[in-house]
Amino acid sequence: MKPIIHLQSISEINRFVHSKTEHPLVSVVDFSMLEEQFEEGTRISADFYTIMFKNYCANHLKYGRQSLDFQDGSLICIAPRQVLEMDTETEKREDRMGWGLFFHPDLLRGTSLAGKMKDYSFFSYEMTEALHLSDKEKQILYDCVQKIENELKENIDNHSQTLIVSNIELLLNYCSRYYGRQFITRKNSNSTTVLQVEKLLSHYFKSEQLKETGLPTVKYLADKVHLSASYLSDLLKKETGMNAQDHIHYCLIEEAKNLLLNRDFTINEVAYTLGFEYPQYFSKLFKKKTGQTPLEYRKLN
Repeated sequence: MKPIIHLQSISEINRFVHSKTEHPLVSVVDFSMLEEQFEEGTRISADFYTIMFKNYCANHLKYGRQSLDFQDGSLICIAPRQVLEMDTETEKREDRMGWGLFFHPDLLRGTSLAGKMKDYSFFSYEMTEALHLSDKEKQILYDCVQKIENELKENIDNHSQTLIVSNIELLLNYCSRYYGRQFITRKNSNSTTVLQVEKLLSHYFKSEQLKETGLPTVKYLADKVHLSASYLSDLLKKETGMNAQDHIHYCLIEEAKNLLLNRDFTINEVAYTLGFEYPQYFSKLFKKKTGQTPLEYRKLN
């Protein structure tokens, strides 16, 4: 396996793809102008955010255990320090096009967008959860990128950061809207996932796993349904109003209520049975979710 190429700065990614550096903290790359393919198996990580769109499958990418091509035109958003593996399959097409937007977190320092980046959960999605765009959506995002590119060609002044960051935020907000649309258009498959999660949790709380390994995690559920933790949480939130952690807590509280009705168990024993190492954490969570302490619930029932 090839060593990971870690890119620390925007100038490094520009050298990597043979593009000119217009700004030290942000770059736009036109993939249709790239003449060289990446070497097979090249693995890349970076200290900056990456947003890429391609309409051709000359380069396949691997992220985690998954791979994805861009045959239909897909957009992926990659947070700093995530690793991509280039799996090159040369396919020369005259109509190939695409773009990449790369921006360093330092660009956002002191702006309102810096505090909002954690809300754009799609930066933690798997490659196979890429955003598939309509022609209209592609054009809207491309218009945002063009505005950023045009601004990069201007001389840097007191307005540069504000205008560039504003357009990046606009692009990210459109991505949020389009992912929301994608969740809706995939409602049938999403409903299947919701049922899978409910069955997994029901089985988990009825089996010995709870005693053996403790509470299930969001990652455990995500791995079982072959999704990333962030994508699963967003999917469940969109479909049910509760994210993945909320679903876990809901099943936990329902099981806790059943155990509390058995007066042979002390409150501490109920907590240990549910996988809590510290009973006080169970009591705190139970009260947060029900408005009552475990003891109050037992006395009233």
